Amino acid sequence: QRGAPGVDKVGIYIVEIEEAERAAEISAAIDRQFENSLAETLTETEKAFQLGFVAMSEAILTAIEVVSLLVIGIMLAVMANTMAMTARERKREYAVLKALGFGPLFIAALIGTESLLIALLGGLAGIAASYPVAEAFALRMGTLFPVFEVSSMTVLTALAIAIGIGIGAAVFPVWRAIRESVGQGLGAVG
Repeated sequence: QRGAPGVDKVGIYIVEIEEAERAAEISAAIDRQFENSLAETLTETEKAFQLGFVAMSEAILTAIEVVSLLVIGIMLAVMANTMAMTARERKREYAVLKALGFGPLFIAALIGTESLLIALLGGLAGIAASYPVAEAFALRMGTLFPVFEVSSMTVLTALAIAIGIGIGAAVFPVWRAIRESVGQGLGAVG
């Protein structure tokens, strides 16, 4: 690009040497030539250069994993709050079902199915959105990430997390609905 900063500068030189065991000595000699100049160098072997990128990418991946775990925790909290509110609003309905003879397993199945359905719909929407986002990211990053795609393992992990969130969010509302008597449920005001 014309006029872009650094367009007339060189970022990397590749120097081939015949004696690999002298790599440290040759690197030091190259760096000494440019010492205290406007363009100081850091000469290293190709292997050291690649290991530097690997170390940097590991730090990025660790940060992404931490943020992902935080997001999953927040989603679980939001989902649990939603299910708790839903169960609280339906206290009378659950009490009527109990009075008609439906047992605690039926009530648990109602709440659990609703929670799983909401979580799975959200998970499937997220999975569907990940494909175009990953494609756009790969196009934007170009050669930095030559292969960037959503793997089947990522999809399965996302589905497992959605199921886990659905089950986890239903635990407390199920416990409360099962524990409450018919009289308490019918006396409750929405």
